[in-house]
Amino acid sequence: MKQRIITGIGLIAFLAICLWLPNWVMALATLVCIGFAVWEEYHALTIAGHRVISWPTWVLMAASIPLVYFFGVKVVVPMLAAALFAMVTQVLFRKEPELTDLSMSTLPLLTVALPGLSLVALALIPKQKAVEVVLLCLTFAVPLMGDIFALFVGSAVGGPKFCPAVSPKKTIAGSLGGLAGSVIAAMAVFGLSHVFCNAPTLAKLPVWWHYLLLGFFGGAVGQIGDLFASLVKRHSGMKDFSNLFPGHGGMLDRLDSVLFMAILMYCYLMFK
Repeated sequence: MKQRIITGIGLIAFLAICLWLPNWVMALATLVCIGFAVWEEYHALTIAGHRVISWPTWVLMAASIPLVYFFGVKVVVPMLAAALFAMVTQVLFRKEPELTDLSMSTLPLLTVALPGLSLVALALIPKQKAVEVVLLCLTFAVPLMGDIFALFVGSAVGGPKFCPAVSPKKTIAGSLGGLAGSVIAAMAVFGLSHVFCNAPTLAKLPVWWHYLLLGFFGGAVGQIGDLFASLVKRHSGMKDFSNLFPGHGGMLDRLDSVLFMAILMYCYLMFK
């Protein structure tokens, strides 16, 4: 537990430094972290016996920062479509094409790289550093606080299982506690933004009830992301995706819920 706490503090400090530095630093750090997570998921699927195609995902990620910087977040969908087309084409021209290999190849693209690009897009909001920091704090705080509340409430209350076929230890009480923690985190970000941001910045930020909804739905999708990662590990016969972080497992073990929250925040940003 001590090692887990020390590692957690170190990760929070790293995030705080990246948020303080220029936005391209946060985007680059995000891309590096997502690279680790993509490798971990492809590695897990390879262990499970799938012949995955990963190079289109790596090309997509390498091109993401310059393309998003110069053309905006609208390029994310065309980049994704190009990567999918490349995967489909390569599988079709294999000596023994397997639909399962194609579906497994696209899994990290859709569940890790795409959410990662959403984080990059949030980090590259042009000329709005304060807005970028608030939205990214919301993206990380909502699922992570939900994880913490779910752990402590579930351990203290126990009761019926939430999704025993995928994660036998998770309980309904823990899930509800996690949702409460996510809403609390969102409203805490709302409160802090009103303390530290000026009036022009606040005008560009969500209104209070948007924070409430983002906390609730963000907590829900974060829990689905966590369960999805557990399903991949169960499919591959793994306990953790890697040993990158002592006491915490791999990069994907830390980002599973954040990645799904990132997609929600990206959609919110697009339609706000």
